[in-house]
This record gives sequence, C-alpha cells and structure tokens, in this order.
Amino acid sequence: MRAKYVLSEVMVGLWRNVTMTIAMIITMAVSLTMLGASGLMYMQVNSMKDFYYDQIEVSIFLKGDITEEQRSTLDASLKADPLVAEVIYESKEAAYEKFKAMYQDAPDFVNAVKPDTLPESFRVRLNDPEQYRQIVDKYQANEGIDEIVDQRRLLDKIFGILNSVQNMALIAASIMAIAALLLVGNTIQVAAYSKRREVAVMKLVGASNWFIQAPFVLEAVVAGLIGSIIGFGGLVLAKLFLLDGSLRELTDLLTPIEWNSVLLMFPLMAGVGGLVSAATAWVTLRFYLRV
Repeated sequence: MRAKYVLSEVMVGLWRNVTMTIAMIITMAVSLTMLGASGLMYMQVNSMKDFYYDQIEVSIFLKGDITEEQRSTLDASLKADPLVAEVIYESKEAAYEKFKAMYQDAPDFVNAVKPDTLPESFRVRLNDPEQYRQIVDKYQANEGIDEIVDQRRLLDKIFGILNSVQNMALIAASIMAIAALLLVGNTIQVAAYSKRREVAVMKLVGASNWFIQAPFVLEAVVAGLIGSIIGFGGLVLAKLFLLDGSLRELTDLLTPIEWNSVLLMFPLMAGVGGLVSAATAWVTLRFYLRV
C-alpha cells in the first residue's frame, strides 16, 4: 500500500509541474548526452593512442654521400640495439615508389620529383616508443645520418588537439549538469511547497522522514532516468547517421567507435542521471522541509 501511494504521488507530482518537469528532463538529457559523448571521446582517444603509438616508426634519413660501409655498419648497429624491435631499409627507388603511390592524384607534383632526390632511410620500430630520445642521442652524431624523425611528435600534436576538444566537452557537460541540478532543486522545492499542508499533516501523524521524502526524490530520479534515455537515444542517432553515415571515412581513419562502447555509456548516463537527481532532491528537501 505504501509503495502504491508513493508511486501514485510521483506520477501526480510530475504531472502537476509538467512544464518544469519537461524543462528538467530536457536539460538533464542535454547534459547527459554531452557527458556520454565526452566519455566516448575519452575512450576513443585512448584507443587511438594505443593503436597509433604501436605503429610508430622512427625514420632515420641518410646523407646523399653515405658510403656502403657506413650504411652496413649503421644497419648492423640498429639491428643489434636492444631498443629496436624492427629495422627496414628503404632505398631511394623504394622511397620514390612510395611517393608516387601517395601522390598519385597529383601527377604534375610527382613528375617534378626525381628518384634520386629522395633520401634513402631506415624505418625503425622501437620496443618502447617512449625511448625515441635515447635513439636520437645515440645515433644523431653518426656521420652517415642526415636527420632522425619520430612520428610521435606529429601524433602528440593531433592528440593534444583531441584532448583539448575532450576537455571542452567535459566543461560544457559540467556547466549543463549544474543547470540541470538547479532545475531539479527548484522543481522539487516547488513541488514541496504545493504540498506543504499535506506534508505538515503527515509529520503531525508521525510519518517517517523517508515516507515524506520518497515521492519527491523519486520524481527527480524518474526525470533523471527519462533524461538519460533521451540522451542515450541522441548518442545512438549520432552513431547511426553521423559516425556510420556522413563521417564514416573520418571515423575509419581515426579508428571507428564500436557499438559496445556506445552501449557502455547508457549505464553510466542512467547512473549519473538517477543518483545525482536523487542526491539533489534529498539535499533540497533537507533544507526546505527540515525533515
């Protein structure tokens, strides 16, 4: 009987303040959508780091006047180096063939470059990409080496941009969450004021604090859960029509976002929406009803 009463009061409370309830749900949905998107971006950036850093090569470009002896000595040193996992020698001809394949859509540019103008090089994969600086210090002074280039420097710039976007999304989600919390608190306060006489009677007859607070807290929880469902629906639509649609080529380049990652966001969004709404409602009632 008590449970039935509490649930009926929840539905009545949500309908009584329907305009504020809708505003609360929409604000919660927007903030939780941004939270879910930020979570997906955080997971994706980490996934991209794991994937691309594992593929990193250090390019050791050789001077044009390097001798065969110098090249063979450097090759042997690299292959015997404990920091190095793999060494691939790339001749000028191989470099030119790769260059033609990369810029096949710009024939005039390809024709302007001659095979002997591209340097020969060693493509080196490290056991630990973090040890790039040790490779530079170790081989930079070699007479046959012109330049050592690490792909990680370029990737770090890209990931720096992605991390900045990620942080901005989290900040925006936090601002929207604060707005949602204020709306939750205000809605609960209005609901409690509209039922102030009923609450006073229940206190006089000895109703427990939990029994008085439960309908108000559940109102906020229901609104939070509805908002999380709407927000998750937004993520699903974004996955279907953006990531798997118009932005498919971009996501394939940056490593695709899998459905299991999207689905993982729902319990996070529902948990945050429900718990935060409940906590906000409970704190509001403690101050407003003094129960």
